[in-house]
Amino acid sequence: MTAFPLRHLVATTVLLCASLSASAQHAAPKRQFTLPPSADLTYAIRARQSGLSLSGEAQVKWRTTPGKYSVSTETRSPLVGKIVEASSDGSIDAFGLAPASFTEKRWRKDPTTTTFDRAGKVISFAPAAATFPLLGGEQDRNSAIWQLIAVARANAAAFKVDSSWEFFVAGPRDAEPWIFKVVKEESLATALGEQRSVHVMRAPPPDSKEQQLDIWLAPGMEWYPVKLRFSESDGDFIEQSLEKIGKVGS
Repeated sequence: MTAFPLRHLVATTVLLCASLSASAQHAAPKRQFTLPPSADLTYAIRARQSGLSLSGEAQVKWRTTPGKYSVSTETRSPLVGKIVEASSDGSIDAFGLAPASFTEKRWRKDPTTTTFDRAGKVISFAPAAATFPLLGGEQDRNSAIWQLIAVARANAAAFKVDSSWEFFVAGPRDAEPWIFKVVKEESLATALGEQRSVHVMRAPPPDSKEQQLDIWLAPGMEWYPVKLRFSESDGDFIEQSLEKIGKVGS
């Protein structure tokens, strides 16, 4: 029998435990979900990007067909053109949305692609070299909002103030847990009239430079977002206010 040095055995054990711990940390629970109808959502935006105050429009195209989904977002300002362009597509499984690919292009930044290899059970990033195990239930930054909506639609009674909803979300370069907390119910004046909304916030850890996301969901309008605010640690932000909903055939 081959004898392994003690330090090699200890190192191997530590790595194995770390791997198992990381996997356990992002294993997603299976929750009930009800996908909202396909729709085209038009938003008025105001934003600050690299010191510039901007206004413009955002278009969100949400599509769901039996077993598949796609969601694309384009945020544009007349002054600078496209601020953000992102898309996510994939299938529907027991967890809900199951992304296959997430692409993102931000103003003055190179495009990125995040791939969910379900056969190989790995999440990879281009051009970044990091990888994460794919265990089921993981989302990307576009699909996470719609997975949250689907979960809220199916669990409305539990979707109450101070409740928290955790997802494991892949961005352009890495992945991490996102915890959405239901902050309060608010009445919002919108272009479509006064709407009762549920304010949900994703706040990153205090020492993180990650994006904060605030979403106002409207239960009376299929739980579509009537307002969203994406806030960066450097003071940049994009705020979207719903102007129009176009229903489309599923």
